Amino acid sequence: MALKNMSLTADATITVTNGTAQVFADDGITIPNGVHLVVPADADYQTRRQVTAKYKPPILDARTGVYGKDRKSISYTFPVVLEDGKVFFEVLRIEREMHPSSSAARATEINKIGAQLLVDSDTDGFWGNGSVS
Repeated sequence: MALKNMSLTADATITVTNGTAQVFADDGITIPNGVHLVVPADADYQTRRQVTAKYKPPILDARTGVYGKDRKSISYTFPVVLEDGKVFFEVLRIEREMHPSSSAARATEINKIGAQLLVDSDTDGFWGNGSVS
């Protein structure tokens, strides 16, 4: 299958198996409403992997009396030193916006669908070469 006719699973169980743990630690960089983390095991500063997590709470619109949506985002940065010595930052960004009255179960389901969008075989062509067919 491909992106245009993909099939994702509702109420899926998403698990991580095998692999090696990447341990993160706070590096002291101040992020408003968030945190900046690094993999301290990465000895070379220019290729140290990083995670930035941010939270924007819902705000009550005084005119309408209605809350806006909250926004949560996480980015994972993979610095790479190119052959010419320049550092290039490869980044994966994940962002979710939800209304504050949504349930925790709905938030979890959206996260599970998001995980499938990243790893499901139906999206391989898109992630591999940009194919939207």
